Amino acid sequence: MGRRGVRDGEAKERKALDAAVKDAASFLFQIDATPIPAGRAKQAPPDPLKPHYHDHRARLRKKFDEAGPVALADYELLEMMLFRTIPRRDTKPLAKALIQRFGDLAGVLGAPVQRLAEVEGCGPAVAQDLKLIHALIERTARAEATQRPVVSSWSALINYCRTAMAHEPREQFRVLFLDVKNQLIADEVMNEGTVDHAPVYPREIARRALELSAAAVILFHNHPTDQNSVPVDHALSH
Repeated sequence: MGRRGVRDGEAKERKALDAAVKDAASFLFQIDATPIPAGRAKQAPPDPLKPHYHDHRARLRKKFDEAGPVALADYELLEMMLFRTIPRRDTKPLAKALIQRFGDLAGVLGAPVQRLAEVEGCGPAVAQDLKLIHALIERTARAEATQRPVVSSWSALINYCRTAMAHEPREQFRVLFLDVKNQLIADEVMNEGTVDHAPVYPREIARRALELSAAAVILFHNHPTDQNSVPVDHALSH
């Protein structure tokens, strides 16, 4: 055999050896031999130091931006609000726990600070932010009630009353004092009682109405125990 034949034989042996090494490496180390399409880079492995909730937050923000708040569940809206208060922790468990404890967003925002603190993970900063949002909503409802006649805008009146006291832990008796145009002059808690009783003093209501030069009053109160209107309520209002 000449030198050329020897060289050809050696080349074939090296080629066969290289192929065998690649096959062995692929088997032992699970190398992905799938070719990467041109123009598309292979995705980098996930960063083990990056918290898992970062991508979730980005997806939730994108969903909110593209589809609006109607596309998000109550707990997701609450979760997004908590992003700012709790920047370095997954907020989904806390959001779900708050909704489960208080029933809905209105219940969460209206809950007293003491009851919010009973939920694991709900510290002073979270409670303060929730009460701040509740105050903003209540202020907005008050503005809507004062910017138009209350009596002729029944929905604004009901919305304001519910926002102001629907989740109060004790029964309150409140009075809306109106001017001659049926616009709100003042909203005052005239008395606060227990979970199912609040004393009412008509003389105090009349005195306060005279002080404010009110032309009319609207009396309302809540039922913290979720009981329906009882006969004594009707007797008082009539």
